[in-house]
Order: sequence, then structure tokens, then C-alpha cells
Amino acid sequence: MTRIIESRRRFLRQSAAGGVSLLLGMHAGGAIAAAAGTDTPAQSSGDFAPNAFIRIGQDGRATLISKQPEIGQGIKTSLPMIIAEELDVDWQDVRVVQGDLNPVYGSQGAGGSTSTPTNYDNFHKLGATARAVLVQAASQAWNVPASECTTDKGSVEHKASNRKLGYGALVKVAATLPVPDIKTVALKDPSAYRLLGTRIGGVDNAQVVSGKPLFGIDVKLPGMLYATYVKCPTLGGRPVKANLAAIKAMPGVKDAFLVEGTANLNGLRPGVAIVANSTWNALRARRKLQVEWDEGEGANHSWAGFTAQAQALSKQPGAAVMRKDGDVAAALAGAAHTVEATYSYPFISHASMEPQNCTAWFKPDGTLELWAPTQNPGAGQALAASTFNIPKENITLHITRSGGGFGRRLSSDFIVDAAAIAQKVKAPVKLTWTREDDMQHDHFRAGGFHFLRGGVDAQGKLSAWHNHFVTFANLVERKESDGTSGSVLQPGSGGSLSGDEFPGRWAANCLLEQTPIECRIPMGPWRAPGSNVFAWVFHSFIDELAHAAGRDPVEFRLEMLGDKDIVPGTGERGQSYNVGRMRNVLKAVAEKSGWGQRKFARGQGAGVAFHFSHRGYVAEVAEVTVSKEGKLTVDRVVVVTDIGAQIVNLSGAENQVEGSVIDGLSTLMGPALDIDKGRIVQSNFHEYPLLRMPDTPSRIETHFLKTDYPVTGLGEPVFPPLAPAVCNAIFAATGKRVRELPLSKADLSWS
Repeated sequence: MTRIIESRRRFLRQSAAGGVSLLLGMHAGGAIAAAAGTDTPAQSSGDFAPNAFIRIGQDGRATLISKQPEIGQGIKTSLPMIIAEELDVDWQDVRVVQGDLNPVYGSQGAGGSTSTPTNYDNFHKLGATARAVLVQAASQAWNVPASECTTDKGSVEHKASNRKLGYGALVKVAATLPVPDIKTVALKDPSAYRLLGTRIGGVDNAQVVSGKPLFGIDVKLPGMLYATYVKCPTLGGRPVKANLAAIKAMPGVKDAFLVEGTANLNGLRPGVAIVANSTWNALRARRKLQVEWDEGEGANHSWAGFTAQAQALSKQPGAAVMRKDGDVAAALAGAAHTVEATYSYPFISHASMEPQNCTAWFKPDGTLELWAPTQNPGAGQALAASTFNIPKENITLHITRSGGGFGRRLSSDFIVDAAAIAQKVKAPVKLTWTREDDMQHDHFRAGGFHFLRGGVDAQGKLSAWHNHFVTFANLVERKESDGTSGSVLQPGSGGSLSGDEFPGRWAANCLLEQTPIECRIPMGPWRAPGSNVFAWVFHSFIDELAHAAGRDPVEFRLEMLGDKDIVPGTGERGQSYNVGRMRNVLKAVAEKSGWGQRKFARGQGAGVAFHFSHRGYVAEVAEVTVSKEGKLTVDRVVVVTDIGAQIVNLSGAENQVEGSVIDGLSTLMGPALDIDKGRIVQSNFHEYPLLRMPDTPSRIETHFLKTDYPVTGLGEPVFPPLAPAVCNAIFAATGKRVRELPLSKADLSWS
């Protein structure tokens, strides 16, 4: 399937029209509706509710629970679509309600592109189970075998007698019937799907574009107070004292106090809380706040210092060996051509549009109620329970829609920040981070340095691969199985090199080493953790080796992949790699892009890359134009993905591919965080540039290979190959290699 974006104006018109059309049958439910005084539809005695996810009323309408957090990935629409398909109900008769954190729903996290693969099969069975009971109710009413009955858009039919009953007319009887074992129900043949694979607009589209309250930042409660929380500008520091009396005397301020915090860098960090009768008054008081800080060891951190430290560590022995095959030194010595290069990338922020926020209410009975835009509500509940020493059962967490996540909201620090403030003031409190808070106190994507050496033999084949990775790690306390505890260095999320990473399992002579730099910088998952930078490093260096060998980059990669269908996992991740699937997407992207079929003028070029991450196989070709002055234009990106046997929502899938390409290009181009004296230098978007609409690719072409493999997610796999494809295209256009991110640091001019 292919989609090309050529007119953004037309795209916006179509998106808006799709949002309006989906307004029918949809409503705002869950925490926001409750906070606004609008309850979600209550179940009446005549409703049919065969499980926790489905309720059908006597009007024939189905209310479906979406249990996973919606962070813009479209899961609030696509998961209910799976149920609706098997239930055989008309989508216009479906209401979707966001489920709050509840053990009955099972796992409720949204990260790692896991929401679809972990729920796909079970959601089919949930819908099929409800359909089976409705069919049984009709068969009893007509006194005919259930096998003679079929369903169609919310009705049961008996074609032999030309009889038909809508689901609404059957719910009373269905509610009295036993629910069959979910393992025994018959599922639809995929050839009969009428909803899955079609384009369905997001169920929240109309509310989003019209500014209705959906997000965590929109929550309002009676008697609610508003808070801001100030942390030490130096990462890892803590407040000693502050002018609290002066702050408390300011208009609208209800309280101001120090919060001790914990030693957990990703938990409740020390700071100063200001609580007021409005966010404006809280922020106005913040501008008058004067704090004496204990900056701690983090004050010694700087990016320049880290860079020098990495260079020194790359030459020192003692690195941890992540993989060792063959004899790299001998292979390099005997290589026909060798290449040596250093690749580096900075710490970056998640920069989600909605800054971190949470509304918390510690009630007199000792219970805690939370409203949070979180990707990981279970972890948020657990962190609050451990931080405040209360049972998890005493914590209610309402999941609001998130204005972007990208992994940031897998952390729960903002939740315990709000809870700590609410515990002190004994009232419902909404904490809203400023943009500066969000950028300077993020759980950052770790920076890194890769010191690479590679060789190709006289036949132009890869003969040696050596990567010494210098990464960043925090010192954390860890309890052992025998009850003892100790401190260990733990690399940041995505900051550990697996021996399974391509081309580790494919190179006969391979050495992968890793050395950590200890730091006090909090780090967390960032879209496609690890893969988002490893793909850029590996496929850029592979391209260097291909050109050193005088080989076509696609041909060189196909040869590297080899002819084994499966390469088993051996490292810490242990994932088997389906080489056949990757070969197919690589061949398909070469075909769809017309690879090698046109001759580019100087200043124009094409680049290719692929990557396997989060169960998805993706290959991309980027075509670029670079002016003599060095201005880059990405003209075209062709994407081929293999994410299994079924695209759930074609509109959502295309959105994820296109969004990943644009996000990948944005991340490649400009964002970088400098660190000086333990502080993040950048404070807001004027110093942290993201891609603007005129700079997005002119054409994004999306192709899905439908295969017989299990359905997987799509929020992350497309992101990693974009950066190397563009950088390889830049080399083809200019002869210049990009080995340091962001791209804005590079001089791409040519003559």
C-alpha cells in the first residue's frame, strides 16, 4: 500500500473532515469527563456486558474500553477496532471510553510498540466471544441452530427464514446466557474483515481540533490548587534554603515549602514547591524565588569534559566485551581496505508538546487519587506507593490523553512530584511543569561515542568490525537475591550495546566493547531506545565500508545479511532475527524507490538504510538535494515495512510512518543539549530547534508488506533508519560524511 504526501493543505483538510465524521457515536469519557462533571454511560440492568471491555445497550450501541494510554499513536482507536471487527458491529455505533488503571484490564503500559502485539489476539477473542453469545440469544429466540445464524453490522440474521434481529433487541436475553470459554470461540477469517485495514479517523479527532478537555493539563476539580516545582539547575542538586516567607506573602500564594526528595534520579527529586490559587500566580511567585542550592557532584559535568573523557577511554584497556568472534586485529591487518571513524551524538530532550503535569489529591482517609498523562500508569502507581509508603490498592489513577510521549511518560517523576505537594497541602493540586522544567529536567536520551574500525577483503566483502562504545551510566543501588545491596553502574535506557545488534551476529571477525562514563544525569527511554542512534552509527559506517570496497550500498547490505532465514539471538536481548524478512523489505525499497535507475546531478543523491527494532523490519531510501552553500532539502523518502499479517487501521499506520520520518529528520537536523557546570544550557524551543513544516520531505511514500507473521506495533520501528538513509544520501550528493549529530553542526557546502 502506498501513500504520498504532496499537499499538506489538502492533507489537513482531509484530516479535519475525518475528525468531524467520527464525531458521531463518540464522546469524551474517563477522567476528563468525570472532572468536568460528565459521567461515562452507566450500565443499566438490561445491558449486555460479557467482559470488562464490552458493553452493549438496548439501543444497539457498543461501548468499548480502550485500556492503553493514548499518546498520539492512535491506540485508542485501533484496539477497539479489533474488538468491533470480531463483534461485527457498525463502527458508527461504537463509543470508545478510556479505561483508568484497573487490574481487570491487564497490562496498561504504552511503550516499545507493544500495545498492538500484546493485545491483538486477545481482543479478537473478546469480540468473538460477545458475538457468539448474541448469536446464541438469536438462535434461542428463533429456535434454530446457532450454526445457521450469521452476523452483519450489529445484527444477527437467519437467512433461511429471512429473519433479522439487531443486537439491541438481543441484549436482555444475552445477558442471561453463559459466556463461552474465550479459548474456544471461532474467529473471523481475515478475508472477511470489513473494518480492519481500512482508514478510520482517531476517535478523539473532533475534540482535539476543537480544543475540548482531553489532556492531563485540562483537568479541573472543585477546590483545586495549582503548583509549580523548582529543582536545582544543576542535575542532581538539592535546595538548602529559600525565601519562603516572602513567597508565601505574595498574592494568591497558598503555601511554599522545600521537598526533601529521594536518592532515585528517576523518582521524587528534591526541590521547592509553590502552591497558589492559579497557575499564573504560582509562576509569578516563582520568578521571585531565591534558593540556595547544594549542587553536588553533578556540578562537574560538561559536554566538553565528557567528550575529552570519551576520547581518553577509547584508548584505554579494560572495556567490557559485549561480543567477540574471530580475530579482528588479524582481519584488519589483512584487509584490502580499512576504515576508521568516530561517531558521536548528544543528550537530547523528549520535547513533547504537552509539558509534564499531574493532578493529585491526598484524601483524609489516606487514599490518593491521581489524574496523569502517563505511558506507564502501573509504574506510576507503584512509584507513588513506595515513595509515600501506602498500599497500591489505596491509589486510584485516571489515565488522561497525553500530548506526546516518545518514552518520556514511561517515567513517573512528575506523578510523585504532584503527590508530594498534595500530601502537604491537603487539597487537590495540579502541578504543571514549565517548558524550561520539561527541557532541563527531562529523563534524557543518553549521548554516546562510537569508535569504529572496519575492513573489507579483496572481494569487497566485510572482513572485520570493531566498535568501542563509550556510553553514560548512573550509579544506582541494587538489592541482591541474598538480601544484600550495593551500588552498580547502570547505563541509561538505550545506552547499552547488545551483542545481537546488526552486524554483530553477521561479521566473522567482530569485537564489540563498551565503557561507561558515570554521571548524575537522569536518563530514560527515548523513541526506539538504542535503535534511534545505533541505526545511524551502524548504517552510516556500513555505507563507508561499501564505498571503500567500491560496492553498491544495497548489494553490499544484501551480501552482509547472507542467505540464512533466521539468525538466532545470543546476547542480552536474545531476539531472533528473520533475515528473510529484512532481505525482502530491502529489496522492496530498492524496487519502489527505483534504486540505481537514475543518474543524479552533483548535489543530489540517494541513501539507504534498514533496521530491525521493536519486532518491525523496515528499510528506507532517502533522496536529497544539497545546494553549493550547504542547504539540505529532503526530496523524497520511501519506506517499506513488514509488521506482520494485518494493518489494523490504515490511516493510523500511515500516520505513524509519516510521523516517524518527520520526527527522525527533525531529530537528525537540530536538537542537541549542551551541558555546562552540570546544567542543561538550552531552556526552550528558541535554543532547541525542531523541524518546521517547510523543511519536511516533499514526498513520503509508504509501503506495507503483508506477511504471515504476527501483527506488531509501528510507533518506533520506522524511526531508526531515517537518519542514516539521509546522511548516506548527503554523502552521495556531496562526498561529505556526517559523523556528529545534530546535522546543523556540519558544513555541507561543496564546490
